Amino acid sequence: MDFLDRDLFGRLERFYDAVPRDAARTEEHGALVLFVREGAGWPFYARPRLDAAGAPSLADVTAVRERQRELGLPEALEWVHETTPDLLAVARSAGLSVLEAPLMVLDPAALPDPGTLTDVPLRMLDAAEPGFAADVAARRAVAAVGFSAAGTAPGEAGAAQRDAAMAELDEAALDEERARVADGRRLSVLAETPVEGALASGMAMRVGDVAEIAGVATLPAARRRGLGAAVTATLARELLAAGTDLVFLSAGSEDIARVYLRVGFRRVGTACIAEPTPVNP
Repeated sequence: MDFLDRDLFGRLERFYDAVPRDAARTEEHGALVLFVREGAGWPFYARPRLDAAGAPSLADVTAVRERQRELGLPEALEWVHETTPDLLAVARSAGLSVLEAPLMVLDPAALPDPGTLTDVPLRMLDAAEPGFAADVAARRAVAAVGFSAAGTAPGEAGAAQRDAAMAELDEAALDEERARVADGRRLSVLAETPVEGALASGMAMRVGDVAEIAGVATLPAARRRGLGAAVTATLARELLAAGTDLVFLSAGSEDIARVYLRVGFRRVGTACIAEPTPVNP
């Protein structure tokens, strides 16, 4: 694949390490670094240290999980399998359940026009607009409803469930969102109609010339209308126009990965997300 950078996985590691640092402090636990969010917001994770001499050990994983419990944080580890392959067996030996998500990189030459994917209008969120707070709330509500019914299958949850999930952001969270959108570190998009309101949403996080598309979600009642693909394509086009030359994402499943294949993304590896195995009552 001639669109891939030779230092692809190195650039991804540096991105993953950089994204949390402006909102979190770090703690090193052996070959792992734990990102601890300062203030309100979605909690971060632990991942392999950039400068670690070797793969994280079982003792490292145990220590970071104990610290996460002490801080009231989710016991979450994230890494790229191709970069740290030994961590998969270690995480499983620690009793963690590992999601192996297709890691995909955009081939810009294969990116379609979003207008060919759906007839629903799409728009980028503008931090300077008076309705920005409501737009962010709608984006989050769509994501909450969409991810509560994972996958691509249609369902009954729609506008009523979205409206019930709408929540006002506190000022600190809104200020953070506004600052990141204004300076290009975050992009957000909504797919909506005047009658139905917001039906799909997504966002991207950008550090320099690398960006990750994440949080792409569609209300179950609005699925099979090309919305997830169109949201992803819109974000990708905006990122490329802003000078981003490496755009990637992690698909939640093989079925979801097929949606991204339509938009020009190609699988290059596996993103691993480890969490405690659920205990059945």
